[in-house]
Amino acid sequence: MFGVTSASGVDSTPGVNAPFAVDSAPGVNAALALDSACGAELDDLEDWVGRDPAGRAARAAEIERETGDEATRMRARLIRADVAERSGELRAAAEAMWLINEWAHAHGNRYLIARSHLLLGRTYRNLGDVAALLEHAVAAVEALEDTVPPRRRLPYMVKYADALTETGSIDAARERYRQAEELARHSTDPRDRMMVLNNHAYAEYLAGEPERAWAVIRRMRATAVTHGHRLDPNDLDTVASVQIALGHYEDAETTILAAITGYPDAPLEADALPEFLLTLAITRRLLGDPGNAQQTLDACREQCEAHGHGEILVRVMQEQAELYAATGAFEQAFAEHKRFHAAEKEVLSAAREAQARNRQALFEVNEARQEAEQFREQARRDPLTGLRNRRYVDEQFPGLIEQAARTGVPLWAALLDLDHFKQINDLCTHEAGDRVLVEVARLLIAAEPAGGFAARLGGEEFLLVASGMDRAQAAAFLERVRETVSAHPWQPITGDLPVTVSIGADSVPPGDKQSELLARADACLYAAKRGGRNRVCFDSATPDAAVRD
Repeated sequence: MFGVTSASGVDSTPGVNAPFAVDSAPGVNAALALDSACGAELDDLEDWVGRDPAGRAARAAEIERETGDEATRMRARLIRADVAERSGELRAAAEAMWLINEWAHAHGNRYLIARSHLLLGRTYRNLGDVAALLEHAVAAVEALEDTVPPRRRLPYMVKYADALTETGSIDAARERYRQAEELARHSTDPRDRMMVLNNHAYAEYLAGEPERAWAVIRRMRATAVTHGHRLDPNDLDTVASVQIALGHYEDAETTILAAITGYPDAPLEADALPEFLLTLAITRRLLGDPGNAQQTLDACREQCEAHGHGEILVRVMQEQAELYAATGAFEQAFAEHKRFHAAEKEVLSAAREAQARNRQALFEVNEARQEAEQFREQARRDPLTGLRNRRYVDEQFPGLIEQAARTGVPLWAALLDLDHFKQINDLCTHEAGDRVLVEVARLLIAAEPAGGFAARLGGEEFLLVASGMDRAQAAAFLERVRETVSAHPWQPITGDLPVTVSIGADSVPPGDKQSELLARADACLYAAKRGGRNRVCFDSATPDAAVRD
């Protein structure tokens, strides 16, 4: 079967006496600015898929309450959403995942963008929506920054390959598994490469290519021997499935017995053991050992009934019919086959009803999310001009400043103020003044540079943010803006009164803050006003620094 891929690419279960021990793995990304111990523990909680989901969620909740870092809170909350989704609380989990995804987009936290998409993909896959699985898998891979270490990038590439397999694109999946193997070479833990090879082999098996699958398994076994590593139960289940497909039943029995023996110590999902037992029963029937096959099938049935594995129980009925037929009990085989078909329809119907309920729940979550996003968008727009407002600036601008200081890409803040705007209100009415503001906003939107934005800060004052320009380019850009406003045909609104703007601009030095940058831009604006208005002034000082009309 497909191996469970954690955020580090490894299935890991902490020891019994230290369920949340901190390991020495590196944090996700220095950009998260987390305390190293907390970051390492979050790595551990993200990676761990053991059998104490309540304990995992409880520790994540503790971190969420204790930390003062918002990114850490969101990361801990996403762990809780992961646990909730695995426990069947689909609506609450999906809502939390989407909210965290939106927060991550708003704050430029690409790791959380990627991880939330990874978990959303699994959520939709469990609903049978493999198209949505692929969409989220692609988004997760695209969101990862180049600075994310290869070992932590690995599970995203594997899940992308798995998604391609499930959507029938095995050729594309093979290329992604190859890329994942290259990433795994950067890891000192052989389990990383083992996980990639296991999933690749199972993908070939699902695609009806057992010979190709066996070639991958040979490489997986060679890797295990080289590193003195034993195949885990998931790996062994894949090997057994391929051995059955190739007709190597005795080998398959030995392999699946080893998987069952290793089950108690492995970090597997709860339905893994009955799956293994069913595989063993099938293998023993194919070997002509109906007595042991029946005992194994009975054990599998007990597991299914005790733990509510209804879908596997239906396949137990199917195998029971095959086993009756293999022993010549054809009447019993026919009766069991009828039971199997009835149960299959019942389970399929129940699954469809559950999927319908879950899809409705997700639809309602998405609908509420879209409405909330509309309200959030409205709250960050100036109602008169439609430009971004000060609230948006206060939320988004600090992140752009931090990014510019970190990357060294120039970032300019330009304050624009309408000259003699009071005269327009007094002589041409406030309605005319509003029309001027709306028209200036339209001109600024048309001029809005890529990677920047325009905003109305209040009254007749506007902000233009531009990225990636050197001083000469920024000066030329702002001069074009000034000229565009000045040359606009204002007569239908203001008559003979001109409409011009004064502009003050400055750029981001390392360690700058929003308040400091805007204060310097405001000083430049004042210099432009003092120098005669309708001009652009840089670098805070004097009219001599102005670009004049």
